[in-house]
Amino acid sequence: MNERVLVVIDDGFELSTLIPALRMHDMDIIGEARSESVALTLLRRLQPDVVLLDMHVAGVSAVQIAINLRKAQPNIGLVILESCSDLRLIGDRLIDIPSGTKVVLKKSATDLLALCQAIAASKNSARENQEVSWINGNISIYEAALGGLLAKLTDAQVQTLRLVAQGYTNAHIGRMRYVSEKAVEQIISRVTQEFNIQPDHDRNMRVQLVNEYNKMLGASRH
Repeated sequence: MNERVLVVIDDGFELSTLIPALRMHDMDIIGEARSESVALTLLRRLQPDVVLLDMHVAGVSAVQIAINLRKAQPNIGLVILESCSDLRLIGDRLIDIPSGTKVVLKKSATDLLALCQAIAASKNSARENQEVSWINGNISIYEAALGGLLAKLTDAQVQTLRLVAQGYTNAHIGRMRYVSEKAVEQIISRVTQEFNIQPDHDRNMRVQLVNEYNKMLGASRH
């Protein structure tokens, strides 16, 4: 029997195109929501087997929404669509993702068969308390290289890089992270070394860091 799926996506175009495509693959879509409050209401009323989440619904982390959905229904299967292969870049922590969740890179979601398989597998994954699994599809050599570089960065380095990309000064970052400005400078220096960014009088180092951050974040994010 097909899994009963609740789709929670804030982008109207994605919602209107993905649902018919899933139904063409015999997915039983029983409801759709564009906010966490509506999703929780439909979860309790419709009792779906699986919830398919976009990564950022109305600006709120889908990881936190997934946590709240799992609290409301402990055995619910969860599938999260994501553009970025490292959730730390958008401020989430891997350890917070509920067990059994399938995280599907949006690039892989173009292969609807892979997405449908993830939806089907997520139901039992939740019940069996399995580990979180990623579905990356066929990634390019360039994307694989970026992933390898990200794996070398510590959580503190990624967090600092995010704050640099958001335009904060070293002094402000230090206050936010409860460290000295000197410590922030050292972290940024280490990150520039990892990116192999060389001193250049014609190119601002922080601008180069932001460019690298945007590359890793993925141009397809909305």
